[in-house]
Amino acid sequence: MTARRRLRAVLVSLALLAGTGAVGAVATGVIGVIGDDPPDGGHTPAGPPATASVERVSLVRSQTVPGTLGYGAATSVEHPGTGATATGTPAAPGTPGGGHLTWLPDVGALVQRGQPVYAVDERPVPLLYGATPLYRELAPGDEGQDVAVVENNLVALGYTGFTADDAYTSATADAVRAWQKALGIPETGTIGPGDAVVAPEARRVDSVTATLGRAASGPVLDWTGTARGVSVALEVQYEDLVDTGTKATVELPDGTTVDAEVTRVGSVATAAPSVGGGADGQGPQAASQDSEGATLPVELAVSDQGKLGRYQAAPVEVTFVAETREGVLAVPVNALVALREGGYAVEVVDPAASAPGSTGPDYRAVTLGMFVNGRVEISGPGITEGLTVGVPR
Repeated sequence: MTARRRLRAVLVSLALLAGTGAVGAVATGVIGVIGDDPPDGGHTPAGPPATASVERVSLVRSQTVPGTLGYGAATSVEHPGTGATATGTPAAPGTPGGGHLTWLPDVGALVQRGQPVYAVDERPVPLLYGATPLYRELAPGDEGQDVAVVENNLVALGYTGFTADDAYTSATADAVRAWQKALGIPETGTIGPGDAVVAPEARRVDSVTATLGRAASGPVLDWTGTARGVSVALEVQYEDLVDTGTKATVELPDGTTVDAEVTRVGSVATAAPSVGGGADGQGPQAASQDSEGATLPVELAVSDQGKLGRYQAAPVEVTFVAETREGVLAVPVNALVALREGGYAVEVVDPAASAPGSTGPDYRAVTLGMFVNGRVEISGPGITEGLTVGVPR
């Protein structure tokens, strides 16, 4: 069998081993093949052109991708245009949306429970924590999750004398009046849309979209969470690297690093736009989507916010660690040779380690593990740390 036919047979057998990660290396000549023609046209060299040692190392498979540090997506806060004032009382005739904006927070301001989000007619509209917005005016006799939101917040703000459940009683109304007195607004004992803004937790003002003196109806401001995190548009080819809870390292623009953890992996991929259609790229297909370069949204949380320094928003580099192999034996990938019968081997060139009576090259079959940065994990009979092996290419 000629060397060319032998090589073809080897490559066919390697196709069955695509999962090892070595096929591309063979096809590009990185891995040698037993039976290759000698490089000098027929004269077999005395030994491999170079050698390497079998080393015990830790291999880490990782990928670094670009990301963005920030506070996450902003959501809008709107004052209901229902014709009611911020205290629930009827608006003055002809007043659009019920009153006018008389105070707005600064961009970057932190708003916590009980603090004003904005003010209408000099009456503060405070923040309450919860999941159910105020969608009706609450009075004694009402029940529901919106009642529970109000009562739970009153307890957290220090008001007592009622049972925190989902029933609005006269005792609840008394507590609301005490709270309204503290806010400096009419003590009605009722609360409804426009009297407070409900959000899951404290918020950070991202932008102010309204202006002072404008009618209090519609968008007022945009806000975000208070913790900085990292967003990544991850190419789908790296999807296997991440899952909820995956650890990552974030490198900031000044070179410092901080630990992060994946909190969300989106399930809907966004395709990269591609230009097509007519000769000028302006045809009907010009805005088509290309499956290559499609990405998934990935969100990461940073527990140690102090390590982020003063960065409010910045481009960052995110390194995901998919797999770690501690204390394994490894050699350079180009120390591998492909066997005619299939599989891989290394050529032992350490005379003290050669088999007794051996007169030819000492090839030892190996089982391959992880490939990382030009190195490959190997194991097998006679493969030990410190063994000298040939590097044929």
